[in-house]
Amino acid sequence: VQLVESGGGSVETGGSLRLSCAASGLNVRLLSMGWFRQAPGKEREGVAIIGGDDSTRYADSVKGRFTISKESAKNTLNLQMNSLEPEDTATYYCAAYRTVRGTWFAPAEYKYWGQGTQVTVSS
Repeated sequence: VQLVESGGGSVETGGSLRLSCAASGLNVRLLSMGWFRQAPGKEREGVAIIGGDDSTRYADSVKGRFTISKESAKNTLNLQMNSLEPEDTATYYCAAYRTVRGTWFAPAEYKYWGQGTQVTVSS
């Protein structure tokens, strides 16, 4: 299994970015997957989750600004991020295959991880 994130970069406050996670060795259509982020000195936190049934969940801090989606034809997970704020600055990680029941947003619930892509939002 391999997850490869792309799409990170530097934007100003209010800007947008679209992250993608290309998956191999698993079928994104069938699995629960998510986007997590980790800022320097902070714990990794769940941002957006999409279930095997395509149900979605969002952290309160990103509701109304971020949208998670699957692109089955490309076996890819996406995260559209709008109205970005400096507080969104972090390394963003793609995760797949939820193996443990819990809050959906705990990193320990997911088995496979990408290497991360950096998002920097300047004020």
